[in-house]
Amino acid sequence: MSSLNLNKVVLCGRLTADPELKQTQSGIAVVTFTLAVNRRFQSRTNDAAQGAQADFISVVAWRQTAEFISKYFKKGSALCVTGSIQTRTWQDQQGNKRYATEVVVDEAMFVDSRNDSPAQGSYTPDAYGSAPSFSSPAAAAPNFEELKADDDLPF
Repeated sequence: MSSLNLNKVVLCGRLTADPELKQTQSGIAVVTFTLAVNRRFQSRTNDAAQGAQADFISVVAWRQTAEFISKYFKKGSALCVTGSIQTRTWQDQQGNKRYATEVVVDEAMFVDSRNDSPAQGSYTPDAYGSAPSFSSPAAAAPNFEELKADDDLPF
């Protein structure tokens, strides 16, 4: 019997509404939103007139990641997140048992091109809880020199 346990999700899609940053009673930042993710393959019953199908995934982000998402993303923004699936249950005011399944974000990153979004980069919280790091591809990208085409290459 294997003891393998893996709960890893990677989603790239568009926000269906502006993310709204909230705080818990203890002051922890949290943002919940829905990510529309196009299906990779269309069903056989779906004809071209209906267009692409999408899934609408509930997502939650905490602390600095929540602040990052609420600051740089809005309705329609493309966003890529990595995280894990989490389910929870509770009783509503009428005593009914309720269930929720959502993706809890570990990392969030830009997908749109530089011209389409207000900033570039990704946010990855430090696994040990120390200061967050924000990286910008423009700052990290090396300055390459363009070379002339070489027609002698064998491939």
